Amino acid sequence: MSSDAFFSPAQLVGYVAFAIGVYSFLQKDDRRLRATIGAQAFSYAVHFLLLGSVAAAAASLVTAVRALVSLYTRAAVVAALILATNIALGFLIATELAGWLPVVASCAGTVAFFFFDGIALRLILLGATACWLTNNLILGSIGGTLLELFLGAVNVTTTYRLFREERARKARKSG
Repeated sequence: MSSDAFFSPAQLVGYVAFAIGVYSFLQKDDRRLRATIGAQAFSYAVHFLLLGSVAAAAASLVTAVRALVSLYTRAAVVAALILATNIALGFLIATELAGWLPVVASCAGTVAFFFFDGIALRLILLGATACWLTNNLILGSIGGTLLELFLGAVNVTTTYRLFREERARKARKSG
């Protein structure tokens, strides 16, 4: 990749998405976390459009809307509507198998945020991260690849800490 490619408009927007994504996961307040994830997903959508991936851009827009809607509700019917929208857009836009990676990632994120918590939530999100990471590698997204590697590392670390805490709690109860 030439040095010009590192500073193309598409990559610069990807770096912004990376910065917002890192900032979002530093938030302790859930409402601020969801709001900043919405902003990060919107910037991701612009980034993917500039890279020429309409499927990834559409999935990112659905993710942005999901993050903002989840500020107000976690109703199952809302989750179903978001999932249906994502899948319909996938059928309309994804022209190859790789185009389904962001759709699957966004759907997994929706299921995770609306129906799970704790370790299960994080494991589902780790699967979504793997899909986004693969998508970003295929598209040549530098900021997106860095973001998903960062999120994956943070998620694995947090999941491990939760697992250890749960195991210690069970050991205290039984012993």
